[in-house]
Amino acid sequence: MPRAASAARARHLVAVAAVVAGTAAPAGEPRADLVLTGTSVYTVDAAQPWAQAVAVRNGLIVYVGDTVGAREWIGPATLVRRLPGRLVVPGFHDTHVHPVTGGLEMAECDVNDAEGRGAIVAAVAACAARDSLAPWIRGGGWQLPAFPDGSPSRALLDSLVPDRPAYLTSADVHSAWVNTRALAVAGVNRDTPDPPNGRIVRDASGEPAGTLREAAMALVARHIPPHTDAEYLAGLRRGLAMAARFGITALQEASADERILRAYAAAERRGELTARVIVSLTTDPAQGTAQVARLAALRTRYAGRLVRPVAAKIFEDGVIEGQTAALLAPYDDRPGYRGGLIVPPPLLDSLVHSLDSAGFKVHAHAIGDRAIRVTLDAFARQFGWDSAAGPRHIMAHIQLFDPADIPRLAEYGVVASFQPLWAYADSYIRELTEPRLGTVRSRWLYPIRSVVATGAVVAAGSDWPVSSMDPLAAMQVAVTRRAPEDSTGDAWIPEERVGLPTILRAYTMGGARADDQEDSTGSVTVGKWADLVVLDRNLFEIPAHRIHEARVLLTLLAGREVYRDPALGARGDGR
Repeated sequence: MPRAASAARARHLVAVAAVVAGTAAPAGEPRADLVLTGTSVYTVDAAQPWAQAVAVRNGLIVYVGDTVGAREWIGPATLVRRLPGRLVVPGFHDTHVHPVTGGLEMAECDVNDAEGRGAIVAAVAACAARDSLAPWIRGGGWQLPAFPDGSPSRALLDSLVPDRPAYLTSADVHSAWVNTRALAVAGVNRDTPDPPNGRIVRDASGEPAGTLREAAMALVARHIPPHTDAEYLAGLRRGLAMAARFGITALQEASADERILRAYAAAERRGELTARVIVSLTTDPAQGTAQVARLAALRTRYAGRLVRPVAAKIFEDGVIEGQTAALLAPYDDRPGYRGGLIVPPPLLDSLVHSLDSAGFKVHAHAIGDRAIRVTLDAFARQFGWDSAAGPRHIMAHIQLFDPADIPRLAEYGVVASFQPLWAYADSYIRELTEPRLGTVRSRWLYPIRSVVATGAVVAAGSDWPVSSMDPLAAMQVAVTRRAPEDSTGDAWIPEERVGLPTILRAYTMGGARADDQEDSTGSVTVGKWADLVVLDRNLFEIPAHRIHEARVLLTLLAGREVYRDPALGARGDGR
């Protein structure tokens, strides 16, 4: 049992024993607070895959079975929801998401929905007009393929925001688009060297062209007025509301500093949290292993009932589209260049070892095949140092594999967190990724089925606001390897398609295992928390290309309603 989870699991088992020690309730007392009945329940529990009803008491599942048996749990005060034609599933787990920063972006110059250069330009111009008194125009969400080589120019941004600094992050948050005023505020010019692990994109004369990659983004970002704690909390509220609407009852905050931690702690104090949260504390390669004590102090200070700051985030490389991912062989369109590792292997080994020894779950960003390999090497060495069960570590994105490394996730017990919505041939793949890798390497992009076949723990996440938080759209892409709106096109790398049960498991039990909470969440099982989702249709009875059309009607966290679609009545189905 992972050390970081053992105490929480013990507390949960005590609660279970108190609630479900036997099946009978005292005479005259309600046998359940809530019963969902007359429906299809897909449990993600191999011992009982399907049921017709679920009963909940004191936040825990006390009955899973047929409709007749559920009647025994109905008392005078029981809320009964009859749900014919619906599907009940465990609450979804998003194992890589940014609710706070995504929520902040929603209130700024948010161009995530702008498709193509023209739409992005129009959106930024609208922001500048709307926020005419703001000292900076900031926000983001622009798509790299909308601009040549994924590099928009400062001249274009100057034409949209000529009177004050502007800083807009790309959709993948690995690049920033800045105007001349922003560069001037930061003192960035032709003589400014590229920082370690960063690149200033330059024009033919050597001047900054307006796009900053990776660590170079901080050259300007550090000059932007900081957000207040109130703004962080407001951002979190927006992110949590979206998560609840999509049926997400557990999430891993993918990268957090203390300001983000304060927002989660404030939300929990106010009773506003609508999901179980693991927070990944951001690490700084420059601080090495000395930072582990500071992270441990933050973990202690901000731990709560629903908030668990038990993970530490390590960025090992960037992204293929920006040529900042670390590859084993050079980029096809940049001979001799393989990208760089953010944390060199000797330091990575010692940092993983120190974090693991301190009880932290390592949450590693690794996209290129070289970054994946050296991260697995670090986990392999840790596995050798300490074969006893420790925190369950996780690798996110894992976009490009060398096939030889695919079995190693299962070998070392590392969780594979894919972002399934990315696994189709969109403009990023067609115009930036495949041209940089070539045909042979591109075959091993997002090899979800191959990783599942090894027996590794496979989980899923969204990386919102990089892309949609909607688990149903992502599940459909995993099953079809086509765009959500594409019902007839060819599958992209069809060998890597998975079945609906597999991807549902990744979003439920796989996520629970990634969170070290498989004993208390992840399936519709007696004794587990009643983290449940009601969908408006049975996903197993519709064509795969229509999965994304399904919608969440009800989201429950420990039996508490955290989202209800207006179409669902206060007590019944509402149809």
